[in-house]
Amino acid sequence: MTAYKFIETSVDQQIGVIELNRPKQLNSLNRNMVGEILEAMQSFDRNDEVRVILLVGKGKAFSAGADIDEMAEADSMSLELLNQFADWDQIPLIKKPVIGAVHGFVFGGGFELALCCDVLLAADGTEFSFPEVTLGVMPGAGGTQRLTKLVGRAKAIEWLWTGERIQANELQKHGVINRIVSPELLREEALRFSNKIASMPPLAIRMIKDSVNKAVDYPLYEGMQYERKNFYLLFSSEDQKEGMKAFVEKRKPVYKGK
Repeated sequence: MTAYKFIETSVDQQIGVIELNRPKQLNSLNRNMVGEILEAMQSFDRNDEVRVILLVGKGKAFSAGADIDEMAEADSMSLELLNQFADWDQIPLIKKPVIGAVHGFVFGGGFELALCCDVLLAADGTEFSFPEVTLGVMPGAGGTQRLTKLVGRAKAIEWLWTGERIQANELQKHGVINRIVSPELLREEALRFSNKIASMPPLAIRMIKDSVNKAVDYPLYEGMQYERKNFYLLFSSEDQKEGMKAFVEKRKPVYKGK
């Protein structure tokens, strides 16, 4: 297992766990930390023993946002030359399911990271915010785009303009959060859910994620054509043969991701 400076990684059965590990800074995200998160995700994505990636934060908060000290003196050209968001652009390309389990504060870049997850669980009492406007800037790693697609223009622009804190139950109403659980059960519930997804046929899970992501941007007809191709493709897999054979034989299937 690779040793990282800003995160910790582990494998719990078939779950690849990535834990943000700057608790004294409330897991604020600097460039190197985002690079480590991406590297760990890509490593788990290539690992046949891992079927689901679980993203969590250590300490009092999932992430209080970007490391402002790192960006305070930046200028437009330095950010362009750094290609500030190159690593962020790669996170949505992860093929395996990414489950987020968040607590405490989920602000700014932390909120953007949470929105990159396929399924999001939150501890009761978790607060979310895009406070960038109060610093004279705006989200730059997809926050305006992903939030708007999820909650619609009216709510997105209100929250982005005001920078106000949003409670977890409000975001659940708008379809951003899948489940709210008690803080002491967050890790347990996240692992339970992750293991449930890990027990499913990996190729079908992968193709469903791919098709749902396309549905966000494609018109209905084009999306249905894309879905159909993935449906047909799964019929060339060993998992499809095993799943249907097990159904006929009334036994539990054994999926190998082939």
